[in-house]
Formats: sequence, C-alpha cells, structure tokens
Amino acid sequence: MISIQVQQQPFQIAAEQEALWRGKPQVGALVTFVGLMRDINVDREVSAMTLEHYPGMTEKALEAIAAEAAARWDLLGLRIVHRVGLLTPQEPIVFVGVVSRHRTEAFRACEFLIDYLKTRAPFWKKETTPDGERWVEARATDEAAAGRWSP
Repeated sequence: MISIQVQQQPFQIAAEQEALWRGKPQVGALVTFVGLMRDINVDREVSAMTLEHYPGMTEKALEAIAAEAAARWDLLGLRIVHRVGLLTPQEPIVFVGVVSRHRTEAFRACEFLIDYLKTRAPFWKKETTPDGERWVEARATDEAAAGRWSP
C-alpha cells in the first residue's frame, strides 16, 4: 500500500498516477500533488537547484510520514517519489499520490503528506542564482501549514 522512492532520474507523472488506481476497482478517489522546479525563489532568479539527502535516513523519514498518513486516514494506496541531484526549472521534483474510496480522505492525506514532506523530510536544497549558490532556508509558512496537523 505504501511506496517510497528517492531517485535522481525523472519520473512520469501519468504512469505514477495510473499505478495507484489501475486494477483496484474499490478506488473512488485519486489525489496527487506534483512539485515542480521553478525559476524564481523570493524574487531571485534560479537557474538550477541541487537536492541532497542521506540515503537510508531519508527513506526512513518518508516511510514514517507515510505511515502516519495511513494511520490517520482510510487509504487504499500511497506513493511518494522524490528526486535528488541537479534539477532545472520545470522539472518535477516530487510526486505525492493517494487513493481512497472517498475524496475527503484522499485530499486530506495528500495535503498532510506534502506539508510534512516540506518540514520533516531530510532534504537540503542549494540554489544556483546569478549571485552564486545559496542554501535554501526553511520557511515559517511551511512550518505553520504543518503545524495545523498536530494532534
């Protein structure tokens, strides 16, 4: 039911979606989120971004986040694909997909997953800008979004 993948190679969005529901006639809702690399961050041009992680530790953290979502909502499947390495604008960075019998469960679980990925997954982002490279700091807005899921 839970599938986690951290990889350098690109992924196919439609194929990831279809793998979640194909052959499962009980699925009534598929909700996905795809994060894309953009060419600007905080009013600064960005030509590339490098995502770093600790293999093993990152997958374990993603599995814990996914397990928490599965415990909170009645899900029939969950898939997270997160890229690492060098990315350029318009490339997909992350895929979060959730299937359930009903849309409410799927929407809430997907939103929870992306909020927690932004704040609790051990990824480090370094952007390439006209002024050179810089590490991306955590945002208070991401922490606030994740905080609303606290029990």
